[in-house]
Amino acid sequence: MHKIKKLLVANRGEISLRIMRTAKEMGIKTVAVYSEADRNSPHVKFADEAVCLGPPPSNQSYLLGDKIIEVSKAMGVDAIHPGYGFLSENAAFGKKVTDAGIIFVGPSPESIEVMGSKLAAKNAVLKYGIPLVPGTDHAISDIPSAKQKAKEVGYPILIKASAGGGGKGMRIVEEESEFEEQMLRAISEAQSAFGDGAVFIEKYITSPRHIEIQVLGDQHGNVVYLFERECSIQRRHQKVIEEAPSAVVSLDMRKAMGEAAVMVAKACDYYGAGTVEFIVDEKLDFYFLEMNTRLQVEHPVTEMITGKDLVQEQIWVAEGKPLSFKQEDLKINGHSLEIRVYAEDPRNNFLPDIGKLQTYIRPQGPGIRVDDGFEQGMDIPIYYDPMIAKLIVHDESREKAIQRMIRAIDDYQITGIETTLGFCRFVLEHHAFKSGAFDTKFVEKYFSPDKLDIQWDDEEQILLAGLAIEIFEKNKSSLKDSHKSQLAGNKTNWKNRLI
Repeated sequence: MHKIKKLLVANRGEISLRIMRTAKEMGIKTVAVYSEADRNSPHVKFADEAVCLGPPPSNQSYLLGDKIIEVSKAMGVDAIHPGYGFLSENAAFGKKVTDAGIIFVGPSPESIEVMGSKLAAKNAVLKYGIPLVPGTDHAISDIPSAKQKAKEVGYPILIKASAGGGGKGMRIVEEESEFEEQMLRAISEAQSAFGDGAVFIEKYITSPRHIEIQVLGDQHGNVVYLFERECSIQRRHQKVIEEAPSAVVSLDMRKAMGEAAVMVAKACDYYGAGTVEFIVDEKLDFYFLEMNTRLQVEHPVTEMITGKDLVQEQIWVAEGKPLSFKQEDLKINGHSLEIRVYAEDPRNNFLPDIGKLQTYIRPQGPGIRVDDGFEQGMDIPIYYDPMIAKLIVHDESREKAIQRMIRAIDDYQITGIETTLGFCRFVLEHHAFKSGAFDTKFVEKYFSPDKLDIQWDDEEQILLAGLAIEIFEKNKSSLKDSHKSQLAGNKTNWKNRLI
């Protein structure tokens, strides 16, 4: 076992801050790295030491694995925590870190490599009897053979990039006549996005839920599951709202999914924090999707319901310590929700809306946590994911957690850019979400930009009209004659709305 005394966080923003806070509580010194765009970021100020990696683009800064290792050596760093994104699931980087005599706070390079390929991951878990979505268990490029397999599986089918993620290299095919064109597109997209054109075929589940299990393993063969997270509210195949536990998972289903996730982890000798993702159909049958070999963006909801600090556990595991608890020690306490506050415009297809945080005031109060990496007056850089913050709440029940989150959204003050706050409020108030009867197609089924317009009921419209007339009467004497006739017409219009 090796006690970590100095930790470099190879990341930026909120996840860097979140990791450094735990490290500080553990008595570990921290080193931040940053690009020129992040020079004034809170994570840079919080760290004990900070080093600039280079210009803003990721490939000139945060993706420079060799430079990060050089900095670590120069600064006398014991360990590197990659956070999520960037180099976190890069097996080659993990190997270079360990070869340099530095601890990599994450799984082994071998585990990352196996689970980094959807096909390799499927093959790794086959012998454990874990449910898999019907389809091919190998890359397929021969179109006639692929078309025959699609026919056997049954339309609709999904063509997926083996090395893919975030919806890239993914095509839904409704009928045989579309198959060839969609397959060629998927291969091209996969090659362009990942440098790997390998694709495979799966049965397309038409009303899927995305439910994942948090696992934690040590280097002594112990693996536990920390229950599930519901991640079905998505846009562009990326999560926006997550919660723990799921509204539809029973005790028996939770145990079955948890034990399947533990077997997935054991299939690749996994240690550290990881997430096993499942797709769940309308009958609540679950199928293994993939494993993410890192800390997830949505890990705080698991921390809230279990009382466990996952970063602290990651660091202990990296030091060679056994897990500090057993499966039977874990209990679910209440309910937690997380929303991702993105600098995006939900009225414009969730496109990024980059600019200055002219006002930035966080919500406060019992059961509210904000993980962010920005301060008022800062600019949102165009070079990275446009997430501003993660807003997390916890309460004793799902219903109370929803109400607490709505209150927290209302208290969150952000001006200067458009955000997803209003969209998230819309979701939380929707009957489908409240009832738990939703899937990954929530946005497609229920959302349109006009839903974000303020909806006044009849009584509110009458009150507003009355207020407008009162303001008109009070101010008309000070108006110029040239404007009076125009406003008189407006007054008549307001009166007509009362009828």
